[in-house]
Amino acid sequence: MQVKLEGPTDLAGFRSEVRQLLAQQVPPEQVEWLPQPPADPFTDPQLPQASRPRNVARAATAIVPASFTRLCEFVVLHRDPERFSLLYRLLWRLVHEPQLRNDPVDADVLQAQHMAHAVRRDIHKMKANLRLHAIGDEQGQALEVGAYEPAHHVVEAASPWLCKRIAAPRWVLFTPERSVRCEEGRLLFGPGVPVSELPAGEAPAAQWLACYERVFAPYDRPAHA
Repeated sequence: MQVKLEGPTDLAGFRSEVRQLLAQQVPPEQVEWLPQPPADPFTDPQLPQASRPRNVARAATAIVPASFTRLCEFVVLHRDPERFSLLYRLLWRLVHEPQLRNDPVDADVLQAQHMAHAVRRDIHKMKANLRLHAIGDEQGQALEVGAYEPAHHVVEAASPWLCKRIAAPRWVLFTPERSVRCEEGRLLFGPGVPVSELPAGEAPAAQWLACYERVFAPYDRPAHA
């Protein structure tokens, strides 16, 4: 059974789908998780997101500890292609093997915790090591730019913190998977830039601006207004 998700970090979709799967008693070994590229690469986190309501029984998930929900929030950001399979297998076992929550050396539990720790470390490294530098855009307005290569899917998770800590009113960050710009406290996520095309810190302003135009110009067209 194949289950499609809307992007590599679609936690809301994962939660919705596992409720269906648990209600139908579908075992983990019968499920193949298929994260799909988003239909629209641009995401404004301040706009209402479409919900995915399901009329399914939730009694099975009621016994799941809150710690597992928090664990999922980090594990889905890991780059391991089997992360969703691991999480559903753990959830299935928590429902059918309640004693699992008291087994700190279980192999699945340890693997999920290791993955969550790797993601937390990656977020910390991004916050600590990110460097932006100032250039002027084509209108002469100040703009800070930077490039980074995180190990996991952490750009969207780290960006709200960066938005609060970076003093510049306008900045943009390019990564291979996702790009993000911030203007006066408002975030917009866009498509990533291949590693071979990421500007270096010493790159001329024209190269940074050209990269900015390639990434965000499609969003700024009238169709997105």
